[in-house]
Amino acid sequence: MAAAPAVANQSQIEWKGSLPEKGRVGILLLILTESSFFAIFVVAYLFYIGKSLNGPYPKDVLSPPIINTICLLSSSITIVFAVRALRVGSIGTFTLWWLVTLALGLEFMIGTGLEWQELIYHDGLTISTNLFGTTFFSLVGLHALHVTIGLILILFVSILTLLGYMDRRYAERTEILSWYWHFVDAVWVVVFTTVYVIGR
Repeated sequence: MAAAPAVANQSQIEWKGSLPEKGRVGILLLILTESSFFAIFVVAYLFYIGKSLNGPYPKDVLSPPIINTICLLSSSITIVFAVRALRVGSIGTFTLWWLVTLALGLEFMIGTGLEWQELIYHDGLTISTNLFGTTFFSLVGLHALHVTIGLILILFVSILTLLGYMDRRYAERTEILSWYWHFVDAVWVVVFTTVYVIGR
């Protein structure tokens, strides 16, 4: 009579072992949800292209932020190097690549801030100027918000690392955070194409 419960318990253990990690499922669901939000903003931007009744217009004020884009996309490579280093326990290498990722992300945000300053104070484009201004600042601003959140998380890990709390035990969590950063970078490819290529 005791054999049946033992078999049941064994099957339960095997089933639980085959389930994906909660962190991976959570970040994938977050990415899916956020992708939906971005899709709405991208569609709105594309729908309102050329419908502004007054200027400035995209062709008059927008220049593709090439350096910013290179920095942000490069940060996807550096964060991969960082996670790989942490998985093998190389904390020094992890710290280097992690801080480089942070610096590249900060450069992107500084470049975005300078672009916005130019658009607002020199070109007179604000979120309330026209349809272009509304959709531009909404879409690019939504992406900038996500970059900022990612940078805060990366900064938090940087502080823990510099204080000596990071080791290979946290490689899985760090990789899950890197997925969010890859998502932010991938979204920028869509935003860049929409705003600076198609919409210009």
